[in-house]
Amino acid sequence: MKYCMIVFIATGLLLASTSGWSASTKQEIKELKAQVAEVQVELAEIKKLLQESARAPRAAAAPAGFNPQTITVGTSPVKGKIDAPVTVIEYSDYDCPFCARNFRDVMPLLQQEYIDTGKVRFVMRENPLISLHKDAMNASMAALCAGDQSKYWEMHDVLFANQKKFTLDNLKGFAGELGLDTGAFNECLDSKKHEKTVQADLASGAKLGVQGTPGFVIGKTDPADPDKVNATVFIKGAQPIDQFRASINDLLGSDT
Repeated sequence: MKYCMIVFIATGLLLASTSGWSASTKQEIKELKAQVAEVQVELAEIKKLLQESARAPRAAAAPAGFNPQTITVGTSPVKGKIDAPVTVIEYSDYDCPFCARNFRDVMPLLQQEYIDTGKVRFVMRENPLISLHKDAMNASMAALCAGDQSKYWEMHDVLFANQKKFTLDNLKGFAGELGLDTGAFNECLDSKKHEKTVQADLASGAKLGVQGTPGFVIGKTDPADPDKVNATVFIKGAQPIDQFRASINDLLGSDT
């Protein structure tokens, strides 16, 4: 934080003494100032989440407002067997650094140990923190537009690999790189076809107590109706794989 403040002050001093500088140089300095401000917002988010994590007991990750309840999967993107005994639902923001850390460090292990083995169904819900990440809504809609062409997860991976690059032109470029029908994709994105879906996911997360990202709800899949999940566990934030293992294995063990 001290480093950012120094940079911010230095930028201000430069702006105060640019009377003899070219317009392009002045513009570059203004852009630098904007970038520093964005970094400060990100650091504030990180500080808040770290403080909350430090206050919360390691084994008790559920928010105070969470109560076990039945959740309907609906048309949300899914990985794994539809009737896997345990379902993990993630509420995520493509521009969130903690979500990217979970994607990078935890998801490969969940995929290998639980999803690929048929033990877990993984469900993705959109939860863009628009007040912090102005382009996150467009990223979520882009993922869903890619899903219309059966490439949600491919776009999901590309977005996490390219955080802070979510201009409309870039999102459309990603679609082209994935081999999508760019005309259909561009129309979907420009028309905001999936905005109501994202809003519904946000409302669902808020009802569960999701305040930051990522947030995870875990429960047993209803064997009589796989569309339903009897959610009993809430994991807040980017947690180590062992916390997921403990919760999932406990639910799997309750079947024996």
